Amino acid sequence: MNMLFDPSKNQPDLLVVDDDVTFCQVLSQALSKRGFAVRIAHDADEAIAKAQQLAPEYAIVDLSMPGPSGLMVVKALTDLGEHTRTVVLTGYASIATAVEAIKLGAIHYLTKPTNVDDIIAAFHRAEGDTSTTIASEPMSINRMEWEHLHKVLLDCGGNISAAARRLSMHRRTLQRKLRKYPSKT
Repeated sequence: MNMLFDPSKNQPDLLVVDDDVTFCQVLSQALSKRGFAVRIAHDADEAIAKAQQLAPEYAIVDLSMPGPSGLMVVKALTDLGEHTRTVVLTGYASIATAVEAIKLGAIHYLTKPTNVDDIIAAFHRAEGDTSTTIASEPMSINRMEWEHLHKVLLDCGGNISAAARRLSMHRRTLQRKLRKYPSKT
């Protein structure tokens, strides 16, 4: 689906929330060419303040940022009104964060890297996709560990020290494991 700018129509407001400045600039340019009026925020507090002023029709929210996570932004957008169609975009996908993002009001969850057309298509998806393939093999031990660590971190509100205590693990070890990308299986 390729939305092109039509000067006879108002541009829909879109809020991009990501701490990666370069990524935001590139994404903003691509979305602007497709007819969106793009605003950028680089952390949760800035995003919530802009959302309160703007009441955007669309939002793209990264999960992993300094300070409060993108889940706080998703919740704030939902609390402001259910008219914002929010897509969560992350390089650190996990089942736990995907479920929480949807529960908090996101309409879709995409993993980086992705392209602009996939993001726009996600904004317009109203239902799940029954043709999505189901893995025939169980998750690997490494993937299961990564998922579990992220679930415990989420349960601890993003507090690494509390999660490390709950896991009986040194905080630095947990931080090192969290920085790793998950295995694909």
